[in-house]
Amino acid sequence: MRRAASFRSGVLSLLTVLFAARCTLPDAGSDAAATATAQPADHTAILDDVWEFELREDPLFATGAGDHRYDDRLPAVTLADESRRAESRRTFLARVQALDSTALDEQQRITRAMLARQLRDQIGEYEHGAHFIPFTADDGFHIGFARLPGDMQFGTTTDYQNYIARLRAFPSYVDQEIAVIREGLRRGFSMPRIVLDGYDVTISSHIVTDPGLSLFWVPFTDFPGAVPASERERLLTEGRAAIVDGVVAGYAALLTFWNDEYVPAARESIGASELPNGREFYAHRVRLYTTLDLTPEQVHQTGRNEVARIRAEMEEVIRQSGFNGDFAAFLQFLRTDARFYARTPQQLLERAAWIAKKMDGALPALIGTLPRQPYTVAPVPDHLAPKYTAGRYVAAAPGGTQPGTYWVNTYALDSRPLYALESLTLHEAVPGHHLQYALSRELEDQHPVRRFAQLSAFSEGWALYGERLGLEAGFYTDPYSNFGRLTYEMWRACRLVVDTGIHVMGWTRDQAMDFLASNTALSLHEVRTETDRYISWPGQALAYKTGELKIRELRAAAEQAMGGRFDIRAFHDVVLRNGPVPLDVLESQVRAWISRGASD
Repeated sequence: MRRAASFRSGVLSLLTVLFAARCTLPDAGSDAAATATAQPADHTAILDDVWEFELREDPLFATGAGDHRYDDRLPAVTLADESRRAESRRTFLARVQALDSTALDEQQRITRAMLARQLRDQIGEYEHGAHFIPFTADDGFHIGFARLPGDMQFGTTTDYQNYIARLRAFPSYVDQEIAVIREGLRRGFSMPRIVLDGYDVTISSHIVTDPGLSLFWVPFTDFPGAVPASERERLLTEGRAAIVDGVVAGYAALLTFWNDEYVPAARESIGASELPNGREFYAHRVRLYTTLDLTPEQVHQTGRNEVARIRAEMEEVIRQSGFNGDFAAFLQFLRTDARFYARTPQQLLERAAWIAKKMDGALPALIGTLPRQPYTVAPVPDHLAPKYTAGRYVAAAPGGTQPGTYWVNTYALDSRPLYALESLTLHEAVPGHHLQYALSRELEDQHPVRRFAQLSAFSEGWALYGERLGLEAGFYTDPYSNFGRLTYEMWRACRLVVDTGIHVMGWTRDQAMDFLASNTALSLHEVRTETDRYISWPGQALAYKTGELKIRELRAAAEQAMGGRFDIRAFHDVVLRNGPVPLDVLESQVRAWISRGASD
């Protein structure tokens, strides 16, 4: 979803929820703090102004969104920029609130409500100091920058010149981030020390002595035909210099800061409640990532209830498997038996690709409207893999030549069980993230403010719901893969318990890992990396189960009300047709469809 990194990659960071906004822009609509009620004609103008603001504020986001006007620059991230952006968003919010919602049509009212929520969330992130911690345990601004060779277009000489300009600008970008992080340390904001072990590889991997060994060199290895031969030697020379003086120098400065200043000063506590105004910050994060007015205590109890329900189903699967032993023994069996693990990275990738292709064939029976954009399967890059999750979806820029990408982590193969691969694939590829993201980008009748919205409760809720759709599509045919499905569902239920436990209830890291390890068949390596993710990214883990439960609740209501008239394809189209929306908006849309008797 970013982000400390690129907005379009599909992963949210600690900094941003909807827009990856950073950089420079003159005062955003300073004449627009209107107190009089704005007219419907102002609706599109406000959206256009917000969109242009976000594109100019974060050139990396603009590139990912398919707008290449700012491809030669990086965001500006000084404290003054952060303050100015927050003030601009307050102005935008005043304009949105001044709209007369009764004069808007249904889609405009949805957009107005979403934009108001998004602006409030962004302002809240700034006010709670989220910009002081531009890292999570598996992401960060420097990791987003390393996606640049795959994110940018390389079709002309100008494209290469833009790329070189960005590489050269990296040291300044790093210096600005370091200044903000230093101020955060002074104020008591840092990642917990306990999750930082091994993180430095995400920095040191880019400090190379030969530019040809840098992943940033890849675009220079194969020039397209539109780049004249007479220009290529110059671009190669400038590219080498930009990698040495820009990329390597920037990462070297960051590594020195990281080792000499950040890690020694990082806090010993792990809960968000230990940050300045931490309890208020976490309460904000709960509302932000669930899009519902819930308290941490309510979320925790929902998690407990789901853990108990899923545990009963898991026990039944163990009984059906014929295994002679208790729950803990079955988990040990799954974690240690060689039959459940790939022998080579290629074997794991091929199995994932086969599962994805099989699900492609099942989609027409489940989804009425399918996206045009394809996707591929690839390994998690080496510089990320040791601290990275099992898999992730990376969206592609619209209008470009790249597909979406389902990343599969091939590091530590003995921690990547095949019995969970069906669930992982259905979540990250189809019918999960790729299908949902690609469809939302193709809603051309909607403003890009809506098409590029990122709401974890919806997106992650849909992806988790998509795992369960495998039951209706011929997956999970043996008890081990079905237990893997339940493990993944249990994993998301445990997140409700563990995330709230860590951040407001005083849980230790060991306590969180023990809870995950004793209730799921996740590998112990994955238990550690996932726990560190929750510690470093407060609240985001709550989105999955919350969203899935809402979609399942709405499907049950539709099935009960419609009986034999219920159409699964039509239901899914209703859920997906507006792109990512808050869960209360989704509920109103689905219940209106139910009341119309599925006439549309």
